[in-house]
Amino acid sequence: MAKIGLYPGSFDPITYGHIDIVKRALKIFDKLIILVSVNPNKTTLFSQEERIDMIKHELLECIDKISIITSKTLTVKHAKELGATHIIRGLRALTDFEYEFQMTHANRVLDKTIDSVFLMTDNKFSFLSSSTVKEIAAFQGDLTNFLPPYVKEKVMKKYQR
Repeated sequence: MAKIGLYPGSFDPITYGHIDIVKRALKIFDKLIILVSVNPNKTTLFSQEERIDMIKHELLECIDKISIITSKTLTVKHAKELGATHIIRGLRALTDFEYEFQMTHANRVLDKTIDSVFLMTDNKFSFLSSSTVKEIAAFQGDLTNFLPPYVKEKVMKKYQR
């Protein structure tokens, strides 16, 4: 039986940190479902379709082991429906841990058969977030160390003045 993991996030946009977590997760799981979350309380820079396009482009080398979907439902509920046994979460700092700790326990109350796997991102990405990238882009900063070229181009187009 294949081991399936579910990696949820906004991926607005996908960064080198996200890509690092995907590659680490694929060492553990036979299949990884990347769930592009649609949160009505969040305003995103990119549409669902744009985010999926960037993810596909950057993960082309492992496209046979991943699937990319969107969701407007609870992640733990979607994991169960998709046959995933684990939710993958990337950790950068202690603040991430506190939030993820709370979410894991809430998920366990909702469905104790779905567990969480926490992967530490590479040190060079430990400060990196999509929010940071967007702030740097808004001030026309260099995104070379944060985003692959294709994604960097898409982000910079959004912030052209």
